[in-house]
Amino acid sequence: MKEEPHNVDVHVGKTIRMKRLMRKVSQTELGQRVGVTFQQIQKYEKGANRVSASMLVEIAAALDVDVRSFFDDLSDSKTANDNAAASENFVISREGVLLNAAFLSIRNEQLRKKILKLVQAIASMDQDQQSLDEAVG
Repeated sequence: MKEEPHNVDVHVGKTIRMKRLMRKVSQTELGQRVGVTFQQIQKYEKGANRVSASMLVEIAAALDVDVRSFFDDLSDSKTANDNAAASENFVISREGVLLNAAFLSIRNEQLRKKILKLVQAIASMDQDQQSLDEAVG
């Protein structure tokens, strides 16, 4: 029976994917930049294959990011709750990356703050509705 990938390998892989998508680089293009196949990039991103230190340095250079950024927000998966895992999955999803890129492209800081407040208000209303549904349910 195959052992599950280590949580650090999974985290690094997800971070590679997120940074790659944010820079609008395909798996094929990243693979060409670092000398591996797109299938190998897929395996790195899923955490199925470990990324060596030297390859991580090459990937960081190819994506123009600091190699240390692959370890930002690294937490012990045993202490992570389901909401945190769901949030992390959304952040690295195509929709999450596109939403983040679009939001960051808004140059007006005041407008960004207003959009953030709107989204927070909507989320609060949704949580209140869920609580009400559970109480009535």
